[in-house]
Amino acid sequence: MNLKLKEKADIKSLVYIFITTALFIAQWIWLGVNPFIYTWFLFMAVAVSVMTHNHNHLPMWRSKVMNVLTDWWLTVFYGFPIFAWIPTHNKNHHRFNNREGDDSITYRVSEKNNFLTLISYPTISGFYQQKAIANYLKDMKANNKEKFWVSISQYFVLVLWIAAALIIDWEKALLFVIIPQQVSLFSVLIFNYVQHVHADEESEWNHSRNFTGFLNFLLFNNGYHTIHHQKAGLHWNKVPEAHKEIEKNINPILLERSFWWYIFRSYFLSIIIPKFRTNSMRLDRIRNAELALSQASIKVENVVV
Repeated sequence: MNLKLKEKADIKSLVYIFITTALFIAQWIWLGVNPFIYTWFLFMAVAVSVMTHNHNHLPMWRSKVMNVLTDWWLTVFYGFPIFAWIPTHNKNHHRFNNREGDDSITYRVSEKNNFLTLISYPTISGFYQQKAIANYLKDMKANNKEKFWVSISQYFVLVLWIAAALIIDWEKALLFVIIPQQVSLFSVLIFNYVQHVHADEESEWNHSRNFTGFLNFLLFNNGYHTIHHQKAGLHWNKVPEAHKEIEKNINPILLERSFWWYIFRSYFLSIIIPKFRTNSMRLDRIRNAELALSQASIKVENVVV
């Protein structure tokens, strides 16, 4: 069995796996709920969601067995079988990129971008992604039995993990298993929302919002989203350099330094300060297209007359 990583940079991923596991064990057995440690643990839950995303695009190990074991670890800390990223994200979101047909479009319910659309998006998006997951399993069962059983094994491991935790101590299970899982699942969809909402899904370069600050160091360069859609298979460690090559093509309004300043400005300050509200590049494109069509029709009518 080849125990080598495909990229040395994923030693960082292994460190995160070790820290997350250690924090879980320490809290369950000795520490209980310590505010600082628990906050750290919830941040690691967010990191797990990003690691899950990365691992599905580019599995960490050269060994199939090690990749399956990593799948299982990620599944129990992420809170959902991670194969689901393949039909919902890799094959759907990257194909349509917030255009019609994308199960995770940001404007399904509303074209607005406010706190209500932000917090409701994960539930709505998650609901509409279930059909793609079911269809994927059906297809794998018919055409690729190995992938089908690997996927089903993730359900088995997840149910076993949660059930065992609840049986041993339901209160600890709630605090150290279920809540962190929900944070992980919720946060990754929040990231997707803010990276696409009010961008222009039809534009080659302006389809995504990018966050270029310090959070990238902590979360595996997850903020560089335009380049990720251009080169989905590029390892996370190589993304910043690739982003620099295309940054000049991106509208500056989609280049945010701080994720947290964007969140605070767009969803809280904007309630009382209108200038902090985002403007929909998507709606601007649609209005401009309609205006151009209207003007063209008027010209045709004038010529006919």
